[in-house]
Amino acid sequence: MTDLDSIVDGATHSFAQAQTPAELENAKALYTGKSGRITELMKGMAALSVEDKKSRGAAINLAKQAIETALNQRREALADQELQAQLKAEALDVSLPGRLRAPGGLHPVSLTMERIEQIFASMGFDVADGPEIETDWHSFTSLNNPPNHPARSMQDTFYVDMKGDDGIAYNLRPHTSPMQVRYAHQHVTKYAEGVKKGKPMPEIRVIAPGRTYRVDSDATHSPMFHQCEGLWLGENISFKDLKVVFTGFCRTFFESDDLALRFRPSFFPFTEPSAEIDIQFQSGPLAGRWLEVAGSGQVHPQVVRNMGLDPEKYIGFAFGMGPDRLTMLRYGVSDLRLFFDGDVRFLSQFQ
Repeated sequence: MTDLDSIVDGATHSFAQAQTPAELENAKALYTGKSGRITELMKGMAALSVEDKKSRGAAINLAKQAIETALNQRREALADQELQAQLKAEALDVSLPGRLRAPGGLHPVSLTMERIEQIFASMGFDVADGPEIETDWHSFTSLNNPPNHPARSMQDTFYVDMKGDDGIAYNLRPHTSPMQVRYAHQHVTKYAEGVKKGKPMPEIRVIAPGRTYRVDSDATHSPMFHQCEGLWLGENISFKDLKVVFTGFCRTFFESDDLALRFRPSFFPFTEPSAEIDIQFQSGPLAGRWLEVAGSGQVHPQVVRNMGLDPEKYIGFAFGMGPDRLTMLRYGVSDLRLFFDGDVRFLSQFQ
């Protein structure tokens, strides 16, 4: 065996012992690197004669080719080993049952909103919708709440960095009452021609559910929450109608006739007289406790004027309730923040 044969055998053996690409490259450097054995043999040819250079150079080239062939074979073998290991690690057992996606459903507050709309629709109420970014006039002034009035602090909201045509800043609506005003304007415009001809204007009977915003956050309050306002205006609508309508709603919503209501005197700038509405369950875990669920009252004459109607002719009531609170009472939820955490374990209980 010549020295070149010995070098080729040694290189082949070293390559076979390499277990990683890094080890293989280190072994390669011993033979074909800058200081490798083949490289040193090439450098030593300078002292040979011309005839010896030809024969010796040809033999060294053959040895170098054999080493490179062995090197490439080992590279392919290591790459194949790495691929097989990766495939084994990522193997999919097709005999295992698949992961089932649980069916989705409506959020508990959305369920309550739908229930409210269905109940009032059965009483002949329309459902109004409107913008969540409102003008100051619709949010406050039209509701008998002029600028700098202390009652505005009751609905402290968020303001948007933009100005209206009147130079007053827009805000995120603190209640859905502006939708009542907008609906009333549309109603008056729709029937204006008929009224001029002596036809009676149909009553305004509408609820306005939606998102609202106030600067408030704790276990029973959220900066974003839901509200549902109601309005019934006509030529002969009284507080008696309010009591009948809201009592019927509460008993239907909670599916209990064993439910009492009371109206406590209160203050709201857009109604006069005003009242808080409390309910009392006669049985169950909440039995005997009075629970506040809504505010209400006879629509203030100035608000009726701002709706484009004559307060001497049209009278009625308005109310406002929180669907979030009704949801808490209906399902026994103690912390409002659970509705907004997005915890699937909590939400899946309502599917």
